[in-house]
Amino acid sequence: MNTIINIVLFILILGVLVFVHELGHFLTAKKSGVYIHEFSIGMGPLIKTIKGKDGINYSIRALPIGGYVQMAGEIYEDDNTNTVPKEKFMCNRPWYQRLIILVAGVFNNFLLAIILLFVIALIWGAPSLKPVIYNVTEGKPAATVGIEAGDVITAINDEKVKTWDKAQLLLLLKDKDDTYKFTVRHQNGETASYYVKPEITEEDGEEVRIFGIEMKSEIEKGFVPAFKYSFQKFASTLEQMWLTVVNLFTGKISINALSGPVGIYSVVGETRSAGIENVIYLVAILSINLGLMNILPIPALDGGHVLFLIIELITRKKVNERVEAYTTAIFFALLILLMIYITIHDIIRFIL
Repeated sequence: MNTIINIVLFILILGVLVFVHELGHFLTAKKSGVYIHEFSIGMGPLIKTIKGKDGINYSIRALPIGGYVQMAGEIYEDDNTNTVPKEKFMCNRPWYQRLIILVAGVFNNFLLAIILLFVIALIWGAPSLKPVIYNVTEGKPAATVGIEAGDVITAINDEKVKTWDKAQLLLLLKDKDDTYKFTVRHQNGETASYYVKPEITEEDGEEVRIFGIEMKSEIEKGFVPAFKYSFQKFASTLEQMWLTVVNLFTGKISINALSGPVGIYSVVGETRSAGIENVIYLVAILSINLGLMNILPIPALDGGHVLFLIIELITRKKVNERVEAYTTAIFFALLILLMIYITIHDIIRFIL
């Protein structure tokens, strides 16, 4: 029974995230006068479609792992102009309208995340994001060098730190000699730097670094703290995810740290058992993740189309149709291969 509930919840979460994203494209395209053939939730075989009074096909498809808005002339004129007027092709709309349509899905995902984070903080309280060390374990590396409970981490390896999110990520990054420079502000206001070499152990085949520090966030109640938290947590999470992407390319984070649908499914099950607050939080984090991934300047993603649009604005002419088509196809294939690899890795982890 739990498995069925987890599957249903997993599908609902993906459905909500995709719907919100595609709704952004849909509403802005419709407002801009772009002709829309279909608004679909899900991919693959068609389950149900209804033709609206506006002439748009509203569809639900079998695979709940995506969705799309099929617009006339998304990149180049690709429809019979006898059926669709040229001015209704997206490619023929003013550049600013095309830009708004392209980024609207990401905007919606970010907005959803901020709203959900606000709801969480309003109901359950807003946790402090300040990187204050709550406890230092005696005999562990941090205590050995002189770091104390109550110290505020201001930098790790000379990179400024304002939240626990960033501090935790920086401590996960591989360092050359596994020595991390902590810059902290003591309770008396003095600042000091310490070099900490963590204990390294292995859990479930993964390398784990133990520093011996603990955090505990103070909770604030009320509308204003909730409002502040929603934006602060959004910005902090977005920064954390961006740093993760950057460090994937530099090799400081392994590609095996990524998760696909199978990995997300396993997290959904664990989160559900932890309560509704954690489920809502997971949806917010996944929404930020979906938004960031889509806006990366990679052909085949929204960010890739934005990149081509920027090139068009700079050169004052559209990118060659074949170049854009081939580039998009190549990167789409690479993304599919990456997803297959991540999914296989997730399945192995899930089974073991």
